[in-house]
Amino acid sequence: MLDTRFPRVVGDIGNPASFVMPVKHRVVAGASPQRVVRDGDPALLQPFIDAARVLVDEGAAAITTSCGFLVQFQQAMQAALPVPVWTSSLLKLPELGAPGVVTVDVLALGTAHLHAAGADASVPVTGLAAGCHLQRALLEDLPELDAARAEADVVDAAQRLVARWPAVREVVLECTNMPPYAKAVARATRRPVHHIISLLHERWNALGPSATAR
Repeated sequence: MLDTRFPRVVGDIGNPASFVMPVKHRVVAGASPQRVVRDGDPALLQPFIDAARVLVDEGAAAITTSCGFLVQFQQAMQAALPVPVWTSSLLKLPELGAPGVVTVDVLALGTAHLHAAGADASVPVTGLAAGCHLQRALLEDLPELDAARAEADVVDAAQRLVARWPAVREVVLECTNMPPYAKAVARATRRPVHHIISLLHERWNALGPSATAR
């Protein structure tokens, strides 16, 4: 988990009620949204690996992270850990026919993130409007969040995505704080919507009971 204070509503990766399986959360001290999203600070890799190792020692059968931008750590974290690692919803991209991405910050999400996910650099990407309510709440780590305004911000970004690239057939929400608004995005775009919670449930179920009986 990033080191944050903004609210974690149901559907957000930081809320245990978002999952059908039991989860444990561990905060990586100093991993601010600024350092992870906009700075892409490589010095955070080892702290994330260390936190994940603690969770594995406590019985975790799989590891995820609370920011899609951490896909850049996917390969290194998987190599360092004995359980499956799913850092980001962007890992879903190679499985989709014509995906597009909605991200928290379009200026920060680049080719390196798409390549780390195994996706083509040509995948269309649209971000939240600069300075909108949800972007400020997340990246500035504000203590309050208006769910209705946040939903409107995500829907707006998704509608801009499909308006600019009508060939997009599936929407992937990069941000782990966007799943609460996935249904609204699906209604507005008339397209399937994938996100970190749906990816985790798919991959968890695919492990089977023997793999998760730790």
